[in-house]
Amino acid sequence: MASPLDAQIGKGVADAAQGNWVDRFAPAWLKPYARLARWDRPIGFWLLFWPCAWGLGLAAVAEPLRGFDWRAAVLTFVGAVLMRGAGCTFNDFVDRDIDTKVARTRSRPIPSGQVSAKKALVFLVVQGLLGLLILLQFNPFTIVLGVASLVLVAIYPFMKRVTWWPQAFLGLAFSWGALMGWSSQTGGLSVAPLLLYFGCILWTIGYDTIYALQDVEDDALIGVKSTALLFGKRARAIVTGFYVAAFVLWLAAAVLVGAGVLFAVLSLIALGLLFWQVQTLDAGAPGNALLRFKSNHYVGVVLTLALLAEWVW
Repeated sequence: MASPLDAQIGKGVADAAQGNWVDRFAPAWLKPYARLARWDRPIGFWLLFWPCAWGLGLAAVAEPLRGFDWRAAVLTFVGAVLMRGAGCTFNDFVDRDIDTKVARTRSRPIPSGQVSAKKALVFLVVQGLLGLLILLQFNPFTIVLGVASLVLVAIYPFMKRVTWWPQAFLGLAFSWGALMGWSSQTGGLSVAPLLLYFGCILWTIGYDTIYALQDVEDDALIGVKSTALLFGKRARAIVTGFYVAAFVLWLAAAVLVGAGVLFAVLSLIALGLLFWQVQTLDAGAPGNALLRFKSNHYVGVVLTLALLAEWVW
């Protein structure tokens, strides 16, 4: 007879889609660690990767003869998977007591007992070392930039305890790839990637506020802060403002490196997706906020293709 823990491992976690590839194909010993790294929810590493791709695309538009660095794109994607996994592992380690009090998170590997806190730390170190191997493939400036990002990764899990703006700190960390994508090609920074970075921060605040709307009741009960709680009924209007500002900064960054009408027209598709999110947002409808949060993956796809199209043109 299977133990309760074995049954939990076989069942999966409440906040992941049932029947995902980890649930279906991963061996039993790997499943708790795959869930700890959120491999069953790829949206997170995609949202971490897209700013990297935008930084690479921006650099390609700025210097068309240099071209788009596909090798760097692959490396940053693998790095995004590893560092998102490490970040989630650290976040779950720090939040293990809070997660037991929230219905959506109490079935995660650490609070449910599938992975001990000690083993989670070992897994965190392994992912971090593999991420370091990826980082060492880049130029010295980008390596230093990547190491500097660890400060943001380290402080983020604690922000929900001290500020109503943890989404802003997530934005600082999750958008860092915009700087690294650019610097991996140029060996430095300039105004354009900084505009891209700040635009990504505003984008992240917007989409993570939508995500946090799922937990407002539990967060209020246990005293955890978020922009979703701070904005309240004004969330839709305020997120709209963040999205518009983000798009303006992205457009300014692209124009600054020489992008023209083609990028501007194609990027309007991304703007349309963002407006769809806020206009159809209904936090009270099951699954509504999560679907709109996940649609930001396609915002990433569209803007990457727009930059590639501008480079080719």
